[in-house]
Amino acid sequence: MDFDPSGTQEAVEQAKQALRRRMRSVRQALPASAAQARSARLIERVTRLQGLHEANRVGLYWPIEGRREVDVTPLHGWLRERGRAVYYPFMDPTEDGFRTGFRLANDSSQLTSRGQRFLEPPPHCPEAPRQTLDVVVVPALAADSRGYRLGYGSGFYDVTLPEHCPGGIAIVVIYHFQLLAELPVQDHDQPAAFVVTDETTLKT
Repeated sequence: MDFDPSGTQEAVEQAKQALRRRMRSVRQALPASAAQARSARLIERVTRLQGLHEANRVGLYWPIEGRREVDVTPLHGWLRERGRAVYYPFMDPTEDGFRTGFRLANDSSQLTSRGQRFLEPPPHCPEAPRQTLDVVVVPALAADSRGYRLGYGSGFYDVTLPEHCPGGIAIVVIYHFQLLAELPVQDHDQPAAFVVTDETTLKT
C-alpha cells in the first residue's frame, strides 16, 4: 500500500486501518499446520537472543484462539525451566476506560478470560512495577525493519510498552510475510529493539 509518511495523523490512521484489514485476511488464510511450523522456527530464533537469556522478568502473551497469532506458548515453559518470572497483559475496567499492565503468571493455567479478546492473569496476581520487565514479547499484524509495528488498534501496547521499554527490550514476533518495507507511523508509535520472524532476526 502506498502512503505519505509525512501526511496528516488522520491520513496515517486511515492507512493503518486499511493495512489491518489486509494483514488480518492474509494471516487468517495461513493453514494451521503452516502457522505451527513457522511459529516453531520463530521461537528457535527468539531463544537465541542474548537479551532473553539475560532476562529475569519477561512479558509474554497468550495467543488469541482462532487468530493465527504467532504461537509463543512454548516460550513459557522455556522461561520457567530457567527460573524466569513470566508476566502477561491485563486490562482492568475503570470509570474512564481501562488500566493496563502486566501481571505475574508463572503457571499458565492461571490465565483466564476476563472479557477481553486475550487471556489474562487474575487480579490477585502481582503486577510488574514500571521499568521492571527486562523483555517484552509483542504480537503484531505487521512490522517493518525500523522496529515499528502494526497492532490491532486497541492501543494496549502503545500505552503499556513505554512503561518498560526503553529499559527493557521489546521483541516483536511476526511471520515473515508480515514484514513490510515501511509502515505508516504516528507520533505515539515507539519502535521495538528487535523484530523476529520465522526467517530472520532484525536488530533495529
